[in-house]
Amino acid sequence: MKKRQLLQVCAALALLPALTTFTASAQAQDFPPKKTVNLVVGFAPGGAADTAARLIAKKLGENIGQTVIVDNKPGAGGNIAHQFVASAPGDGATLLFGSVGPLTIAPHMMKLAYDPVRDLAPITMGVNFPNVLVVHAGVGVKTLAEFVALAKKKPGSLDFASTGAGSASHLAGELFNVQAGIDTVHIPYKGGAPALQDLLGGRVAAYYSTPATAGPHIESGKLVPLATTGLSRPAFMPNVPTIAESGYPGFNATNWYAFVASSKTPKPLLDRWNLELVKVLNAPDVREQLLKHGLTPQPGTRDELARYIASESSTWGRIVRERKISAE
Repeated sequence: MKKRQLLQVCAALALLPALTTFTASAQAQDFPPKKTVNLVVGFAPGGAADTAARLIAKKLGENIGQTVIVDNKPGAGGNIAHQFVASAPGDGATLLFGSVGPLTIAPHMMKLAYDPVRDLAPITMGVNFPNVLVVHAGVGVKTLAEFVALAKKKPGSLDFASTGAGSASHLAGELFNVQAGIDTVHIPYKGGAPALQDLLGGRVAAYYSTPATAGPHIESGKLVPLATTGLSRPAFMPNVPTIAESGYPGFNATNWYAFVASSKTPKPLLDRWNLELVKVLNAPDVREQLLKHGLTPQPGTRDELARYIASESSTWGRIVRERKISAE
């Protein structure tokens, strides 16, 4: 190769990083995506995830001038939706309202067709909130102590609903079984709405429900709240004690939903989505509506979400191994 040709090749190679950066930046500048944006939710309509997603999607669509639709893909504790987005194109048109179960619990319980760390990229935390343990009025208990006493009197006779095997509501129930020394039976559902339907119908005794799902029925008297699952009483349920303060110190099993996308999505585009979603979560009208449903907005950076997911995965992985919890 002649010296002049060699210099040309070297110059071309030197430009490759700059060209790559330029291409990624150009993709990010192509915002919003030219096609409809899908916000995928892993649970059925009517639950907390769906409620929050629809509030956020409406404002997001208004801000970016593009249609944003909520795409419910329930089943397998949310894993169906997570797998769908993990294999989606990295064009920024498909986002996921990811949840604690598939992102940090399920990988320790079963072999998944996707890797949450490898195949999904963090954008921002969405909302965080405790669950509330509720029973239907026919169970005949009004306090957590009465619930435990009944469960101990009739081992295996009480059951509890969850939004699916490996979900936060499932792990909360299993953790309480161990700490309280009781044997309540887990009944998985495909989301908060169907679990609530069976609870109200008396086909299941208890449910570690989201506040948005249970709230109206607590107010009507159809459901009895026994305790919340966080370390402190939430502002929207100040008269309901926590499990931790009811004789089980340190009990903490909160629920959360976060925004992620396919890891094939270019970083500049992920950064832009972070900017837009943080703007929505900080909007006073959106915050007010979310808080009314017992959902606390927690916008943050992409790195903060990545660290939080890693921490939660470590915590729940240890519990799954210690308690020998498996997928159903």
